[in-house]
Amino acid sequence: MKKSTTTLWLSLATSPFLMACLGLRSVTEWLTEAGKMSEEVFRGDRLPLLNFPSAEPQNSSESQN
Repeated sequence: MKKSTTTLWLSLATSPFLMACLGLRSVTEWLTEAGKMSEEVFRGDRLPLLNFPSAEPQNSSESQN
């Protein structure tokens, strides 16, 4: 009788354990993909180009005009 009770509890605990393993695997894959997508935001080719004026030295004659 003791063996059948142990077998029953083991069989009842197997499904939730397997579902938890599969769920953890899915969450891990999702977080990995989210991390990769967040890296795309910070890549240089995805950022807008900023037009900065070129820093040319001014001549003394230009500053007097």
